[in-house]
Amino acid sequence: MKSMAYALAKLPLETLIGPVARATELLARLDERLFRSPIREGWIERQNFADATAALWLEGELVHLEDLVLHDAHMDVRAPTHELTRAHAVLRARRQIFGRAPDWALGRDGLRQLTGRGGAAAPWEVGRKGEGSTALELDPDAPLETDEPDPLADEFAAIDAVLDRAAKVLDGGAVAARKETMSHSERPALVYDLDWDEDARLAEWQDVIADTRELPALLRGAILLDAWSEIEVLQHAAWLGPLLVAALLRQEGLAAGHLASLHLGAKHIPRERRRERTRSNRLLAFVDAIQEAALAGLKEHDRLMLVKKQMERRLRERRASSKLSDLIELVLARPIVSTGMIQDGLKVSKQGALNLVGELSLREMTGRGRFRAWGMI
Repeated sequence: MKSMAYALAKLPLETLIGPVARATELLARLDERLFRSPIREGWIERQNFADATAALWLEGELVHLEDLVLHDAHMDVRAPTHELTRAHAVLRARRQIFGRAPDWALGRDGLRQLTGRGGAAAPWEVGRKGEGSTALELDPDAPLETDEPDPLADEFAAIDAVLDRAAKVLDGGAVAARKETMSHSERPALVYDLDWDEDARLAEWQDVIADTRELPALLRGAILLDAWSEIEVLQHAAWLGPLLVAALLRQEGLAAGHLASLHLGAKHIPRERRRERTRSNRLLAFVDAIQEAALAGLKEHDRLMLVKKQMERRLRERRASSKLSDLIELVLARPIVSTGMIQDGLKVSKQGALNLVGELSLREMTGRGRFRAWGMI
């Protein structure tokens, strides 16, 4: 097992200060542009999807963006793959982090929940609205019955609980996340390296957070990305590190209005640079990754603004009750939209959804005769 120590001495500040300043300027410019942007919410959702697929791409797995969108909308056209489920875990974690207070993710409760410690299930261990979870949720403080238990009654109660949970999921209701039923010391050796002390590695990474407190936020981010990679904190969720670093940039106010898409930025950096033997070169690569994330965000924002103006020209002389403006908002917030998504989002019939798609001249993205989906031109 490799050493977990991460030394901070002799940082090559003379080579880092220029790239750090440029990346900081771009990230701050993006955040300022989003602050008053009319498409901010749609931009954030699109970035969530793009960053989730990029996270799997960095691990050598290909997840199609349209499959992730349909899976998130509960409209899969085929059985979801393991890779798709993991990409959806990244998507949920991004939403969870951004939906909480800026200092939540790196706080005690946030880290325990995101990493699945302290009895809290991690985002990748719980399905969307409880999918794939049929375990009973028992109250440890509930009084025990003194009567002799009835095994048959217990079995029927378990079946009833599963059916009730399934009915809630199918109806779109909220279902409580299942509790973790296996401690980290009980993990199967076939799947986990039992000598891999994740708690100690996470503590080591937290020490790096504390030791870099006086450094500029973006430089801290690059160091923490490198430290996460070198320490190898989690065995099966390496993608969580960039999300936590993005949460730090948000907490420090550099990216206060969004969660930086660091996986998407790293996708533009060759793997050889990210895995350089020399730490100074790796840090430069991670600084460039943050800069690329900001550049990609700025370009995507400008593109969405342009498309929004083009589509809004079709709203001239439309009735105030027209659903076309609602469709524009939906299309801006999703990389693709299906007929079912339009029906659910706009409360229209199938034919009404198809008519709106035709009026907006959306581009068909799948090439299928059935299960078609559309995106912006």
